[in-house]
Amino acid sequence: MLKAGFIFLCLFLFIFSGCQNKTAQETKTPEKVIVPKVPVNVNQMADTTKTKMVWIAGGTFQMGSDELEFPDAQPVHAVTVDGFWMDEHEVTYGQYAAFVKASGYKTVAERALDPADYPGVPVDKLVPGSAVFSAPAQAVSLDNPLQWWQYVPGANWFQPQGQATQLKNLKNSPVVQVSYEDALAYARWAGKRLPTEAEWEYAARGGKEKQKYYWGSELKPGNRWVANIYQGSFPDKNTGEDGFLGVAPVKSFPPNAYGLYDMECNVWEWCSDFYRPDYYSQSPAKNPQGPADSYDPDEPNVEKRVQRGGSFLCSDQYCIRYKAGSRGKGEVTSSSDNLGFRCVKDKVN
Repeated sequence: MLKAGFIFLCLFLFIFSGCQNKTAQETKTPEKVIVPKVPVNVNQMADTTKTKMVWIAGGTFQMGSDELEFPDAQPVHAVTVDGFWMDEHEVTYGQYAAFVKASGYKTVAERALDPADYPGVPVDKLVPGSAVFSAPAQAVSLDNPLQWWQYVPGANWFQPQGQATQLKNLKNSPVVQVSYEDALAYARWAGKRLPTEAEWEYAARGGKEKQKYYWGSELKPGNRWVANIYQGSFPDKNTGEDGFLGVAPVKSFPPNAYGLYDMECNVWEWCSDFYRPDYYSQSPAKNPQGPADSYDPDEPNVEKRVQRGGSFLCSDQYCIRYKAGSRGKGEVTSSSDNLGFRCVKDKVN
């Protein structure tokens, strides 16, 4: 148990940092694309339908949050972005399957683990897999995420909960268990890219300023849930009042004013920026691309990229990253069953 826990900590600490006030480092990972064999059963999900993209006209907005629980989202500052195209919803399993089928790409969670990266861990314990949410049987303190996350051997993009995953139910749901590298590989294959953090927030706000949430000023407007978040007692009892206990199919909730679906919650979304908690104090005002490298003072040797939007595991008790302007972050090679992405594309002149 100790050794398995060590692997879990090494590989998946990034998940917890996105939901707490932790933060990452000063190294750069090559943005590579690896092409091995196609997973078994991937043809069951193949879907070559292209995602509709929405034109987001450029403009200026106030980026960040002045709420005390989000110090890394301060100071609030004016940012201008040029126009761009954005996927109307998160990349789905069906779409990712088409990419894997065409390219033979193998995600990080499917690759063999290098014993050199895990000194002291027996080789037979180094089994490819990923992090999966597992609700505890009773209420627990919220200071130790290991109480509700498990390292599951065999968990990856096409079986996000491991071997028991039902493939037939996934095609129109956001693909999860994708690392930054995995998301980047898809984006390049599709002739797109990942959004900058500024582009993502500008699009998520949908033209609204000074709103507590991306969808408005109330958590449950008109007594209706408008995003897939966690209701009940986190992490032991999700009441599923919004109709979902986990990831929801794309377009299950109304779009924002720009016609974009699920910009808040459902699954976290990767952005292209390196993460630094102090970046907003030095960010350029026009088309910021993020810092030159990553640094988190709590985990100084872990390279991280920004994640945005929160997930179905965010609640008013924990995470709360569905609040407008809040930030998340994650270790670049890691994945989980509440982390996905969407793509953007520059205007073609």
